Amino acid sequence: MKHLLFLLALAMAAPAAAQDVPAPKVHARLVAEDKAVAPGGSITIALEEKIAEGWHTYWKNPGDAGAPTEIAWTLPPGWTADAIQWPRPKRLPVGPLMDYGYERTPWLLTKLTAPANASGSAAIKAHVTWLVCKQICIPEETNLTINLPVGPASPDPAVAKDFAAARALLPVASPWKITYALAGTLDLYAAAPSLAAAFSAAASNPTSADFFPAHTGLIRNAAPQLVGYAKDGLVLRLTPGAVVKSAGAVEGLLVLTSSDGSVQALEIHAVPGPVPDADFTAPASEGDITLWLAIAFAFLGGIILNIMPCVLPILAMKALSLATHRQDGRGESFSYAAGAVLSFAVLGLAIVLLRSGGAAIGWGFQLQNPIAVAGFALLVFAVGLNLSGLFEVGSVTAGDSLAGRGGLVGAFFTGVLAVAVAAPCTAPFMAAALGFALTQGALPALAVFVALGIGFALPFLLLGLWPRLLAFIPKPGAWMLTFKQSLAFPMYAAAAWLVWVLAQEAGPRGVILVLGAMILVALAAWLWSKTRDLAARGRAIGAAAALLVLVGALWGIASLQGSAAAPAGKLGEAYTAEKLASLRAANRPVFVDATAAWCITCLVNEDAVLSRDSIKSAFATRKVAYLVADWTNQNPEITALLKQNGRSGVPLYLYYAPGAKTPVILPQILTENGVLAALDS
Repeated sequence: MKHLLFLLALAMAAPAAAQDVPAPKVHARLVAEDKAVAPGGSITIALEEKIAEGWHTYWKNPGDAGAPTEIAWTLPPGWTADAIQWPRPKRLPVGPLMDYGYERTPWLLTKLTAPANASGSAAIKAHVTWLVCKQICIPEETNLTINLPVGPASPDPAVAKDFAAARALLPVASPWKITYALAGTLDLYAAAPSLAAAFSAAASNPTSADFFPAHTGLIRNAAPQLVGYAKDGLVLRLTPGAVVKSAGAVEGLLVLTSSDGSVQALEIHAVPGPVPDADFTAPASEGDITLWLAIAFAFLGGIILNIMPCVLPILAMKALSLATHRQDGRGESFSYAAGAVLSFAVLGLAIVLLRSGGAAIGWGFQLQNPIAVAGFALLVFAVGLNLSGLFEVGSVTAGDSLAGRGGLVGAFFTGVLAVAVAAPCTAPFMAAALGFALTQGALPALAVFVALGIGFALPFLLLGLWPRLLAFIPKPGAWMLTFKQSLAFPMYAAAAWLVWVLAQEAGPRGVILVLGAMILVALAAWLWSKTRDLAARGRAIGAAAALLVLVGALWGIASLQGSAAAPAGKLGEAYTAEKLASLRAANRPVFVDATAAWCITCLVNEDAVLSRDSIKSAFATRKVAYLVADWTNQNPEITALLKQNGRSGVPLYLYYAPGAKTPVILPQILTENGVLAALDS
């Protein structure tokens, strides 16, 4: 079939070429690496092919159709030429076929060796033929000559960088042993624990693998190539071709591509041998989302984040401040927005930098640390005390002389606080945007997080841009004190929720420590409030006492380091990659619930949808295995699962139908009908 296609291409070439531009599609030349070659020495010659835009030539195995470049050397007596050193090729889909070849300007290197008695100058001639294709294929040829002086070897600095770049594209021998198994599929196994870990770690590590067979017929070239993660290595699942034999060797290139664009090609010689079970969860395609689409999704997600339950109390506080300082409402609005946008940018850069250093973290990572959770609980509790009137710091009762300056600073840190408490929430559109951002470099990630911050701050930015909107906020009055005090109760509720989160992470010891710290914070606030109107000596004593009590509270929180709770009993079984792989190998349907105790969206979905009798009955009837990937505490295995599916945080819901290669990814906000529809897919 392949030869038929090739002959058909040749038959089409002549009439097609006659209709096209008469100039050749490839301009070739020979380039010498050195200015001279020593007698008995060697020199590398490059065949440079400048290929017209949109056209391509072929690798030594051209794939489903085509023919490789060939060089017929005419050398002086005693000279010899080695085989072409082929750079790594690209996969070039052509309709239903898959070709392997080159675009733009490949350099094909060949080593020539001079005889010991060489002298003078040697005329090196080459007759070069190639097939160049686009929608049609055109056979082309040329005769090239290069004169090589014989003398002391002297590198040519004018082409040194070009030869270095060409050698960087040459494959190297695989440092790992490669085995394969043939049983319906052709599975290649690289026994490399570090490689498997790299595929599920930082974004600068390998994220895809491609196999290029050295010989025709080994695999079906156009069939998908699935990457699997085994315990001690990497498995590449291929569709075998017509000539592969279970007793012979499988040779070719294994090309590893990183999300930062770097590529490494390895020459492999695989022999029959054991291949372990692997998880063939297909990573989400980065081609599904662009930077501009990610920015738009982040902006929309930021707007929606304003109505999530973890943010509403903070927004109510900000609205109260605007009602109080109506004359400076524009300044406070911009100040709040600056605090929110800057906080999102700092948080995003922190995540990107930590991930690039190998940390397995994502959105909401700060709430995976018991000390951070306890610190947030104390902060929210202290805000509640302030709203209740136990102590005053820039409150609504402050005078006009303090309101202007203090109001702007307070608005800025209100924006910071709003971002901090928004971390457990994931609004619609956010997951795809953040999942994309955390696979990119620092600048694209920063753009996505800034867009998220602008969307989050948009309501108050609008108040700053159009101050007339402040007219819709009621005028100051006695109602404000009552409203202010009522806002304390959502803050206390948020503190209670954070204590519950801490219980999941650090157990009963964490709860008693944080409750004790809350008592000490309340005592410190009371001491400060009671002594602030005394004489200077009394104020100093009160401030010192409050500070000592506060230090005691912080010391108690610091002792949470290393605390861990006993495993909680949740619906279903605990997720592991090995468990998922075994269930899928047994052809069981699997539902994966990636959740966390600090994720409010997750808890709402669990209570409102996943705990319904209709859903439980559907799982039982279809014998769906329910795996819970609990990300409350840091778990690199669950972080890898999120990354494989293009996400940076929870919630994530996956349904693996029996025999399906990839999972169905459900929306972040679940509905009963949506889950049932996924089970029927």
